[in-house]
Amino acid sequence: MSTENEGTAVPPAPSAPPVPVDAPAAPAPEGQASPGPGPYGQDSQGRPAPGQPAPGRGAPGDAAHHGVSSSAPDPSWPPPPPPTSPYGDGGSGSGGGWGSSYQQPAPKSGRGRGGLVAALLVAALVAGGLGGGLGYTLAKNNDDSSGSTTVSASSSGGDVKRDPGTVAGVAARALPSTVTIEAESNSGEGGTGTGFVFDKQGHIVTNNHVVAGAVDGGKLTATFPSGKKYDAQVVGHAQGYDVAVIKLKDAPSDLKPLTLGDSDKVAVGDATIAIGAPFGLSDTVTTGIISAKNRPVASSDGSGSQASYMSALQTDASINPGNSGGPLLDAQGNVIGINSAIQSTGNGGFGTGQSGSIGLGFAIPINQAEYVAQELIKTGKPVYAKIGASVSLEESSGGAQISKEGAGGAAAPVEPGGPAAKAGLKPGDVITKLDDRVIDSGPTLIGEIWTHKPGDKVTITYERDGKQHTVEVTLGSRVGDN
Repeated sequence: MSTENEGTAVPPAPSAPPVPVDAPAAPAPEGQASPGPGPYGQDSQGRPAPGQPAPGRGAPGDAAHHGVSSSAPDPSWPPPPPPTSPYGDGGSGSGGGWGSSYQQPAPKSGRGRGGLVAALLVAALVAGGLGGGLGYTLAKNNDDSSGSTTVSASSSGGDVKRDPGTVAGVAARALPSTVTIEAESNSGEGGTGTGFVFDKQGHIVTNNHVVAGAVDGGKLTATFPSGKKYDAQVVGHAQGYDVAVIKLKDAPSDLKPLTLGDSDKVAVGDATIAIGAPFGLSDTVTTGIISAKNRPVASSDGSGSQASYMSALQTDASINPGNSGGPLLDAQGNVIGINSAIQSTGNGGFGTGQSGSIGLGFAIPINQAEYVAQELIKTGKPVYAKIGASVSLEESSGGAQISKEGAGGAAAPVEPGGPAAKAGLKPGDVITKLDDRVIDSGPTLIGEIWTHKPGDKVTITYERDGKQHTVEVTLGSRVGDN
């Protein structure tokens, strides 16, 4: 579940090997190790994921982000996820592939079959060209005669009109309002991601991990498909939500914000369109469907900072490193999510070490992202809903257990006077549902709480001493990531 924004150069496509001349089948290499599976997720930048769940469990997926976060959330909520091994550990081995050299067998005596094949290929190409020329000449002559049987097209095809509801129509409207973001830190390290126009004042919404490296004095630019490039600055960023807002300097007056949809009304099977800059290839459009909703995802940018948590929209639209922060659109061109993370199986190809799409991408629902963006524009700081209790982040399928001790022993597991305490929750209680959502782990609970706003009332189902209880909780608020 990772979105990648490193902008690693894509190697040129390999040239085709020469036609083999009765080459014997090469034996399969012996002792080649198969790559091992990676963690459940990583961000679309291809970075390692925290907290890989056990196989067969309903634990949330982990995903890695595009950039390096600069700040960590309050240690008491949520606690840091457990460290995991870097994503993409796999076996090594030699074998054929695009990078392998082609060994031509020794030529046979006399005129070989290979020479005949080559001759036939060349002859076919020449004949094709000759036939085309003759065909054109004959058609032209017939067209000039009164008895012509040639059927001519009514037009040259230059004025093709596409319905607004087609993928081409949606892309034509949305592309001018998307940007490719280049972020560079003070140390010179940089990455590439995507963003989209949020309002006419020049605010661009993207992922936190896309711009995190440029937060403290780094360089940030946004380039439109037209080629116009603008310097930009970070207005605010929310590490926990993985949402950030930047603003263009000297923004043009003709900006067209993308229309925001309603992610709560999205259904499994709905068509999706993703726009981004995978592996630095700007203005790329891919399509798919919503393959699941409310998918619990914990993703990390691999910098050792706190993870982000989301109850994500899952899509099979192709999302790769550099798609992070780009819009996920519905069939009408409305933004329903922000592409943020992908599930991947291991190291990417081409020797980049980055992982690519296997058809499991994850987007932050736009209803949540819109609220976060508005708060960042107003105050520059994120506002998180909270229940006022620390929960265990260990793998589990039975629910989210309220910690028996505070984070690092520095804080009480249940905040005195906080929402959980007022509702009668205690350390050791296991939360199994929030409203109608089944809670199978701490990260799932965090992601679900953060889909709400402070002041919302939620119903929590929990177990204590083998008995089930239900209580209403009014969510509190926490400002900032620290």
